[in-house]
Amino acid sequence: MKPRQSRPVCSWLLRRLIYGQDETHIVQISPKLKKLLNDQIVLEANASNSYLSMASWCEFTGYEGSATFFFNQSDEERQHMLKIIHFLNARGVSAVVSKVEKPSIKAGSLEDLIKTALKNEKTVTAAITRMVDIASAAKDHATFTFLQWFVNEQMQEEEKFETILRKFDLVGRDKLAINEIDKLLASMPAEPADASVA
Repeated sequence: MKPRQSRPVCSWLLRRLIYGQDETHIVQISPKLKKLLNDQIVLEANASNSYLSMASWCEFTGYEGSATFFFNQSDEERQHMLKIIHFLNARGVSAVVSKVEKPSIKAGSLEDLIKTALKNEKTVTAAITRMVDIASAAKDHATFTFLQWFVNEQMQEEEKFETILRKFDLVGRDKLAINEIDKLLASMPAEPADASVA
């Protein structure tokens, strides 16, 4: 007799949330949430593209630390996009990967880029918050639980950019100060790659 293979806890939990206690019926995701989650895929893809553009500007300008930071940010946003794609597919909903927008980055300084990044993160936070509210009202526990990861992530992202912005007031905006901020950005750890559903 073959030993029984155990399923990962996260996979088991997701299936229980989706199928219910007896796994005989699927808790359907609402059409409104389907659209919003697919819209979020585009938002995350646009964010990835935007950070890529920022990284390119930094690299060209000579801010090597900031370039590394923004390249990592671009990768993170792509991972967020993949998390949503995998989640929708696991729910039996076909994820739609739409055309991304050309980034409109008007950077006069490194500080301008950080301000733009914070503004973009706040836009993402608002979209996530709206989906959480809708999932909660619809008693869609699977989607609600899934979105909690994004809620926590957005809190961290906004705090990160607000902290970086405060550095300009603390250390200044002259060349030496910008060099120190560039070094700080280079030292910030990248988010571990994780495109899993859980």
